[in-house]
Parts: sequence; structure tokens; C-alpha cells
Amino acid sequence: MRGHAQQEHGQGDGQSDGQGDRHGHAHGPQGHDGPGCCGGHGAAGDVIERAERLCQARGLQFTRLRRDVLAAVAAEHKPLGAYDIAERMSAPGRRVAAVSVYRALDFLTEQGFVHRISSRNAFVSCGHEHGAGAGLVFLICRTCGGIDEMTAPAVESALDQTLAGAGFTPTSRILEVEGECGACRERGDPPDTAPRA
Repeated sequence: MRGHAQQEHGQGDGQSDGQGDRHGHAHGPQGHDGPGCCGGHGAAGDVIERAERLCQARGLQFTRLRRDVLAAVAAEHKPLGAYDIAERMSAPGRRVAAVSVYRALDFLTEQGFVHRISSRNAFVSCGHEHGAGAGLVFLICRTCGGIDEMTAPAVESALDQTLAGAGFTPTSRILEVEGECGACRERGDPPDTAPRA
């Protein structure tokens, strides 16, 4: 993985402990400002501006639907599923179909504007660029629902060795780790131990 020195949400400093760089993503409604935490999506407008700029540079259409889906994801303080996004975008007399949201999410994911959290079947916005084929590690707090994104060169190196030994070529290099974030642990909040569907 490649290290990132930027923090996309305007809080924190993209802290690195030598093991990787953190990029805060979504946290529960209470939010928190521990290491690597952003306390929410304070820069949703920046995420949209970045997407507009990159689509124009890449010769891609950033349609109203794509923009609205990205805006809905970037405005939230937690990962959102396609049906949640469709519900937020719908208005009386104007229902947004989940299939349309899924198509927009496919585009946004391909372009690196959102990341899919597989274990939650949900999406978070991303306001910074990743190198081609960069692996990501998502730290998922089972207490507050917060998700932090980071790079971890040591993990990436070990994974490269394992993949080479197995003769395996990955199509995706995303690792999700569930646990309890430092802020929740310090507060003594009990983790959610209910099984995930």
C-alpha cells in the first residue's frame, strides 16, 4: 500500500505511527476525535468538488444522479447501504429506485469516490486519491459504528509475499478489521456483540 499524508475530512493530521496512515471516515452519530478519527464528514462539498474535477479530467460524465448519490454518502456520519441512500434521495412523488443507486455506486466505486464496506454491504465516501492497486485497511468499530481507513505497508508487504507464494493475483486489496476504537474503549462503551447478518 502507499502511504497518504493527507486527511480528507479536515480534522486531524493524517496521523501515522510508522505502521500506516489513517484517513478518518464515518463515525456514529456521537462522533469522536481520537487519533485517525474525523468526527464525521465535515467536507462533503470537498468530496463533490474533487469528484467533479476528476470526472472532467478523465472525460467522464458526473451525472446528477451520481452527484446526488455521492452527496448522500458524503453527508452521513456512518456507512450507508443502497436502499438507505435511495430513501434519503426520494421525495414525495419522486421515488429513487435502488437499482439506479447501485449503478451510480458502481461508477463511484470504480472511480475511487466511495469505498464499499463488504461486511456491512454499505458505502463510505473517500476524499483522497489512492495509487493504482493500493490496498486499504478499514478499522470498523462495533461500538460506535465508526469506520477509519488506513494504509498499512507492513500488512501490504506480508500480503504480497503470501499472494506470491500462492501464485494468486487479487482483483481487490481491501481488508476489514472489526473491533473497538480507542475513543470507545477509553469511554468504556460496551461493544455490540450481536452477530452480523
